[in-house]
Amino acid sequence: MTAWGRGAAAIPEDALSAADGRHLLSLGRPSHEGERFRRATRECVLGIAAVETMLKDACAPREAIAGERTALLYAAAGSYAASNRLFIERGIGGAYFPYTAPAAVPAEVTIEFCLTGPFAIFIGGPPATLRAIWYAATLLEAGLCDRALVLAVETFEECADLYTVSDRRTGHPLVEAAASLWLEPGVGALSLETHRGGPDSDHCEIRRRLGETFACEPLAVLDLWRHGNVGVPLSLRGRWRGETARLSWTDAMVPRDRAPRSHTAGAS
Repeated sequence: MTAWGRGAAAIPEDALSAADGRHLLSLGRPSHEGERFRRATRECVLGIAAVETMLKDACAPREAIAGERTALLYAAAGSYAASNRLFIERGIGGAYFPYTAPAAVPAEVTIEFCLTGPFAIFIGGPPATLRAIWYAATLLEAGLCDRALVLAVETFEECADLYTVSDRRTGHPLVEAAASLWLEPGVGALSLETHRGGPDSDHCEIRRRLGETFACEPLAVLDLWRHGNVGVPLSLRGRWRGETARLSWTDAMVPRDRAPRSHTAGAS
């Protein structure tokens, strides 16, 4: 889910042109009934909507992911910034203090979908999401879960003025996004490499299409690949604050009985 619309088909060829002068594109707030959702922050509701969209795309019921055999790995760079700002500037009372923590989004998701398996949070941009995918593979390989959900949510609207003066701006529009990736054991092996600096050409190209989506970027790239809009993602790259990460998927097409066993994962 991006502010461009749902799915790969909604992503434009050039974000700057499609934005038509807008510096920020918002996802709004999905409609969910109930007192718990009325009190929840917008990024929490977007996280729930992302998982719902994933289940619909997979034609799977909620029961398919419920329980202790589903891991949840959450990645974000700034989706909880609005809550922090509200607490700092308006002095909201202690009842809202938990929403200043990154744990708020995955907590609401685990409650909504009855997830009780392994859980971790990764803070940062695209490299954080690549780490989350790699960590999901290690959990699957170790037999600690049967499936893993990698969730990323990024919101910008509530802090638009702060981003305007931030050195994080690159000229691309800020595009709110939320995405969930379902992983299960499969063929091939994942390896993660990180280093400081290096060329940024691949990253600039995907930003040119998507705009700035921070931690959601790798999941959007995978969806584009799934629909044939980018090359084979044997190597996903992400860059954030001078760090470059590369997630490689090797031996992806060999028969299962000949596939390497380390860090295996395949997207369903």
